[in-house]
Amino acid sequence: MLSSLDLSHIARRAAAVGASYLSQTAVPAPGSWVSKSPRDWVTEVDRNTEERIREVLAREAPGSQVVGEELGPEMAHDGLVWIVDPLDGTTNFLHRFPVYGVSIAAQLDGELVAGVVHDVTRGLVHHAAKGAGAWTNETRVKVSELREPAPALIGTGFPFKHLDKADRYLAQMRRVIGATSGVRRAGSAALDLAWVATGAFDGFWELELAPWDIAAGIVLIREAGGVVTDPEGHPARAAHTALVAGNPWIHEWLLNTVNR
Repeated sequence: MLSSLDLSHIARRAAAVGASYLSQTAVPAPGSWVSKSPRDWVTEVDRNTEERIREVLAREAPGSQVVGEELGPEMAHDGLVWIVDPLDGTTNFLHRFPVYGVSIAAQLDGELVAGVVHDVTRGLVHHAAKGAGAWTNETRVKVSELREPAPALIGTGFPFKHLDKADRYLAQMRRVIGATSGVRRAGSAALDLAWVATGAFDGFWELELAPWDIAAGIVLIREAGGVVTDPEGHPARAAHTALVAGNPWIHEWLLNTVNR
């Protein structure tokens, strides 16, 4: 029986294979980009990266299932399930904006137990396993200790796929901007959540995310001492959902602020 730490090691090896491929692959010409939905792109690079990741996971964890953004988007819950985003931040990658990563989480009988977010351009591997803490490479990380919003830096993501939520989101942003040191939108939710775990961001919220965007980040934040929930305050899970995350104090404030 593989432990959560074993699963984290497997995920790290699979993410490293994906990151290596991305590092060595030229950016496709714009004519080859395919729009999955307005403002949401996919290329052969995404698919090829996922195929390479799947090969590693199948070899090292026979009988497990893989839920990937590009090649298998249906969620599964029984047994060992890998939840994979082979290239989180595709638009950034296509424009050579250096914020994108590989995200892999292990879910065992519905419980998230391990997660890895591999920051491709920086060579940083954020990883966590249930009960083993959160780490960046070989350094243990924890969420920030800020207790007041005024000095806080908050990450976010725009509802670019669902513009019907824009007015609600902009009202939330006005409240957050008015009470904090700033808001950042880098374009990779997986890395945003990893940055909450490391303390670079004190909190994060977004209105629409997919399981593969958030699964690894949920494990990272919890193991780093943070809190991550849906907007109703229920513990976050790998699902299509809105998300609020942060250290315990900023999470509580942010949850109340976005729900005001």
